[in-house]
Amino acid sequence: MEWQAAWEDPFRAFLGSFRSLVGDKRTWVTLTETIRGIIGAGSLLCQRIAAQSPVLSQARNMAQRVLRLAKGQSTKRSRIDDVQLTTKLRERGVAHLSEVDTDELWVILDGSGLCKPYARDMPALMMVRDTDGKLVPGYSTLTALGVTPTRRGSLYQRVYSSKEAGFVSEPAEVQKALQTVSQALEGLKQRLTVSWILDRGFDDIAVWRTIWEQGEHLVCRIDEEDRRVEFCDRHGHWQPGTIAQARQHLRLRARAQTEMELCLGRQKRPKRQPVVVEIRAVPLRLTYDRNVRRPGPEILTPQEVWLVEVRLLETNLDPWLLITDWPVSKQAQALHIFRMYRQRWAVEDSFKFTKKCLGWEEVQLLDLQGIRTMVALAWVAAAFLYEMGVTLEWPEVELLARLGAWEPRKNRPPGKIVISRGLRRLMEAQATMAFLDRYIAEHGALPPRIAALAGIPLTKEL
Repeated sequence: MEWQAAWEDPFRAFLGSFRSLVGDKRTWVTLTETIRGIIGAGSLLCQRIAAQSPVLSQARNMAQRVLRLAKGQSTKRSRIDDVQLTTKLRERGVAHLSEVDTDELWVILDGSGLCKPYARDMPALMMVRDTDGKLVPGYSTLTALGVTPTRRGSLYQRVYSSKEAGFVSEPAEVQKALQTVSQALEGLKQRLTVSWILDRGFDDIAVWRTIWEQGEHLVCRIDEEDRRVEFCDRHGHWQPGTIAQARQHLRLRARAQTEMELCLGRQKRPKRQPVVVEIRAVPLRLTYDRNVRRPGPEILTPQEVWLVEVRLLETNLDPWLLITDWPVSKQAQALHIFRMYRQRWAVEDSFKFTKKCLGWEEVQLLDLQGIRTMVALAWVAAAFLYEMGVTLEWPEVELLARLGAWEPRKNRPPGKIVISRGLRRLMEAQATMAFLDRYIAEHGALPPRIAALAGIPLTKEL
């Protein structure tokens, strides 16, 4: 494994961002090996994590060190919990994004359920929706990713429950996320424009108000068409009405062909293929209370926005109905809004990645703080793989991708799932060799049949 040092150095350098949280060498080893084990195991089960670590797997109660780390019992000199890990991860994400020469930064905020459909004894379980839309026990999560044309950085993540002590409300959790991310980006906003890209769950004037107060922009999918607005009709006159009425005055701004993964016509399974997109828009005027959902007198404030409708022709998908404060009077502007909202799927890709490849829904700790810490550790592991997979700066990436069963294709670089699969196979090999090495040290040699199956001579030193 001549290339291992080339991989190990960036891994250690990445985790170096979290070194200040650790007060002793033993806890530092546990932290680094836990992150390594999460990547290798593709799971948040402590036993599986420890089994994938050449260091932790040598202990008799190998899962105990991972469990103590998650519950904050490792040492009083270390500050390892979800808040501290997420803060360091956000600092790392901002630094990573700041290295790109661009004038725009898109922040994608979305929620997801951490589903535990068979759990009964875990603390503060609430009801969340699974991928089929069914209500199951679990927890809610909020995640914010910063996106530039070539990079992605984790800016916020939190697991919460409406059943936990001291919980205020879900809108309060959203406000905390908006303000925390904005404060972290304060330095970047001097040279970059920041736009929030939101799904229909954030069709909320209090959310928009906070974004505008922070000097930022938004593109948000609409859920309520009965919102009262003023719209500019086809004759250029302003009329009072609803968003549903404003849709009757949309004007075609752009028509283009792009590639997306979806079903066309009678196709039963989605695949990546060309699709024609039509983008229509109409200017609106909103009037909102700046003190909505917070103490203070009513302060009515006007805001000029645009209503944008995106239609994917020859599909059964509903049109995207968007609100944005960016102008959409020209073709280039309309296409830009379309590209921005498409990037919202990046966060869905992240959920898929962390759930499938890092197994965040497998977490089984009976302590809510421990659950939060384990999920935060999974996001640390994911962030390392994002930086490796998105930038593709190392020659070792192609080797990892091939280990993950990737086949080279023109203009199709390996994704994070493939890379993590290859990395997992490599780390499994490391853990296996460490286990065999320990066995030989204790017993002098491998059992003959195991040695023959592995192709290892009985007396060969591993």
